[in-house]
Amino acid sequence: MKTRVYVTLKGGVLDPQGKAIHHALGSLGFSGVNDVRAGKLIELDHDDGVTDAEIEAMCKKLLANTVIENFRIERA
Repeated sequence: MKTRVYVTLKGGVLDPQGKAIHHALGSLGFSGVNDVRAGKLIELDHDDGVTDAEIEAMCKKLLANTVIENFRIERA
C-alpha cells in the first residue's frame, strides 16, 4: 500500500526556499506569481496493516517538525 505525506511550513514561518523560487521565476520572465511556499512530499510504501494512527505517529516523531510544519496524509 502507498501513502503520501505532504509537509508544508506553517503560516508565518519564513520560507527562504520559497522566496528563492519566487525570485527565480521572476528572473525567468514568469509574471503573476504573488508568493511561493515550498514543501516536501514523502511517499511511504508499506504493509496493508499499517494504521492511520501509526502513520500519524511517524509524522509527529520524524517526518514533520510540528513546531513549524503542518502535514497532511493521503492514502493512495
